[in-house]
Amino acid sequence: MRIPHQRQLVRILAATTCGLVALTGCSALGGPSDDTSSKTVVVATHDSWNMPKKLLEEFEQDSGLTVKIQPQGDAGQLTNKLVLTKDNPIADMQYGVDNTFASRAIDNGVLQEAGVHTDPSVDRFRLDGDGRDQLVPIDYSDVCVNVDDTWFARHHLAPPTSFDDLTKPAYKGLFVTPGASSSSPGMAFLVATIGKYGDQWPSYWRKLMANDTLITSGWTDAYEVDFTAGGGKNGTRPIVLSYSSSPPFTIPEGKQRPTTSALLDTCFRQVEYAGVLAGAKNPDGARKFLEFMTEHDFQSALPENMYVYPVLEDAEVPPDWSKWAPPSPHPYRVPAAEIDANRSRWLTTWRDIATG
Repeated sequence: MRIPHQRQLVRILAATTCGLVALTGCSALGGPSDDTSSKTVVVATHDSWNMPKKLLEEFEQDSGLTVKIQPQGDAGQLTNKLVLTKDNPIADMQYGVDNTFASRAIDNGVLQEAGVHTDPSVDRFRLDGDGRDQLVPIDYSDVCVNVDDTWFARHHLAPPTSFDDLTKPAYKGLFVTPGASSSSPGMAFLVATIGKYGDQWPSYWRKLMANDTLITSGWTDAYEVDFTAGGGKNGTRPIVLSYSSSPPFTIPEGKQRPTTSALLDTCFRQVEYAGVLAGAKNPDGARKFLEFMTEHDFQSALPENMYVYPVLEDAEVPPDWSKWAPPSPHPYRVPAAEIDANRSRWLTTWRDIATG
């Protein structure tokens, strides 16, 4: 069996092997190295960064620049650090602020106009309104409920197909999800339920928790420990929150199809952006690297290294993704500004329900 991917696992590995993933140049405090100059581009990113070293070396050779990747935690932690250090920026650019945190970065004046040319296919993922010219889309992923099809077949039970199904007695005690207050995909799942149920989402969550839903601190525990098709194979829950790109990573060696599937009617679309920081020491170098991130070679390397979909329309995607990991045709979308305006209130309500 292939080892399942997942971005939260990559975050853990990246955080503990900070100088090994690719030209990181990490400092003890996470800020730019002292040798930052017009020939160095410092990139503040989330801990999921895992792009090939060779790819960055090729960019450095062509551009004459040195790229230093500086992981700063998950998307929320990254955004918070950028806001707190905006008067003395920790990098020249950022990658990893997503549509659940974009408004916070924009409203706090963290960014300057990107000023880079991108393919028209990239523009379909740009923000509406404020920040459209500051944040450039790089990739997207659909956070969705996943099911262990093998478990359900073995137990002669039809798997769930919708949000509503998760609250039915037949699926009591079968669902595990990372928490919204401690996990990026967990927050995405909460936002998806808000997109689905509107102001009635607390009622849905009460039903979900009454059906013995398990909340974990992060994706790793949910997928690798509690999920029946997870890495340890000792889990007891055959329904998990993960990604639409997860199923191909459960294809057994020598087999033709995965043992899991994603419920594409339960997805929230996360878009990750890159942008040049206000007050950057090397904004021109940052723009060169930002433009490179939207080009074919970088975009085509995203799926197998970061487990996300590229925003460039003609980028290459692994062949099995089109069959077993298609993006949701109708993902839930909640405007970034609405998420930012309501995040604290939503999380307070969610915690009260989840901790019951």
